[in-house]
Amino acid sequence: MHIHILGICGTFMGGVAQLARQLGHRVTGCDANVYPPMSTQLEQAGIELIEGFSADQVAMKPDLFVIGNVVSRGNPLMEKILDMGLPYVSGPQWVGDHILAGRHTLAVAGTHGKTTTTSMLAWVLESAGLKPGFLVGGVPADFGCSARLGEGEPFVIEADEYDTAFFDKRSKFVHYRPRTAILNNLEFDHADIFPDLAAIQTQFHHLVRTIPASGCVVVNAAETALAQVLEKGCWSGVLPFNTEAGFYAADIDSNRFDVLLNGEVVGQVNWTLTGEHNRSNALACIAAAMSAGVTPEQACEALSEFKGVARRMELRGRVADIAVYDDFAHHPTAITTTVAGLRRSMGAQGRILAVFEPRSNTMKLGVMRAALPASLVQADAVFCYTQGLGWDAADTLKTLTQPCVCSDDLSLLVKSVVQWAQPGDAVLVMSNGGFGGIHPKILSGLQARFEA
Repeated sequence: MHIHILGICGTFMGGVAQLARQLGHRVTGCDANVYPPMSTQLEQAGIELIEGFSADQVAMKPDLFVIGNVVSRGNPLMEKILDMGLPYVSGPQWVGDHILAGRHTLAVAGTHGKTTTTSMLAWVLESAGLKPGFLVGGVPADFGCSARLGEGEPFVIEADEYDTAFFDKRSKFVHYRPRTAILNNLEFDHADIFPDLAAIQTQFHHLVRTIPASGCVVVNAAETALAQVLEKGCWSGVLPFNTEAGFYAADIDSNRFDVLLNGEVVGQVNWTLTGEHNRSNALACIAAAMSAGVTPEQACEALSEFKGVARRMELRGRVADIAVYDDFAHHPTAITTTVAGLRRSMGAQGRILAVFEPRSNTMKLGVMRAALPASLVQADAVFCYTQGLGWDAADTLKTLTQPCVCSDDLSLLVKSVVQWAQPGDAVLVMSNGGFGGIHPKILSGLQARFEA
């Protein structure tokens, strides 16, 4: 079968393309911006890419068009598909029907930590010899790719609550019908499509409704919003974490903790990751892996070897003892936990220079701007890129007592960071986008300054 994918260079749709290719289909695709690293990964998989959404692509006569949620009405290729009555389906529905059917699907849902937890879980199942398939919204360092069909029964998928397509406004995850679902955390996000938290909770409950009675809901017991979701009805087994009535962590030091189940130590994790959020992700992973037959002790041993995920506190380089990190954090809660995790690992001696881009639709709308100052209090200096914002970042951040630079000029922002940085500092760059290639610009600026 020939499948043509619209919006192929997004992390999810790029993963869909790779899975379709592994199934033996001919796969082609198009996107508005075809560029590395996803374009490179797709081309290496033998997938032909087309720049743009020209209507003449229908002349390729694919058997099916798979539509990403970046596509909207008015898109010339989509309009031609509709006019000609050609067959099309959303990416999530295609995955649910052709990849997940008949497998033990383990879905990882939550406002934060989905990519990391999905990667952890895939690695734990791999270490246990289960040869899982996976679809992750990032690139796990342990696998080097974002999607794999796998040979075993388990399939681990990052379960996003964002809408499916312009013609299907349900959350993506309702198409996955998991046997095991992680509900990691839940707070208001995606203000462009959800009016309030209750609307997102409704979608999460739709997910819960699809889990069989013999399945398992792994839920963060510390999250009131998730408790409210389960109060609407739950027909499956529930395995809680972050509670003494289930899985919880007892810290030994910043990189080591015991894992307890109902008060008894069942394993120990000793890894390079930092932060309370990552310990919580690990507990969710251990609990979910148990539903697939992996013991907590095995899971802890595998997590101790976990290498992490690209763009999750990824060290991009070091110049004159100044470390430059890249992280995907873009929501105030994620910024808080990311900065806190770095602070804990550095101690009180080193300075943190927080460089961030409020790029998500929610942040651009300014819905979460009031929470930004509190999320940055543990940083020693703050640098905010303001291009495209509909609100005054400088006014929002004026309550910060530490130095703060706000600019819509990326070059000026880079220059400010380079001038501020001193040996022993950590430059923490946070964005859910490319941020104009800021990381190599900071590193080259530091190199020029300190070599001089």
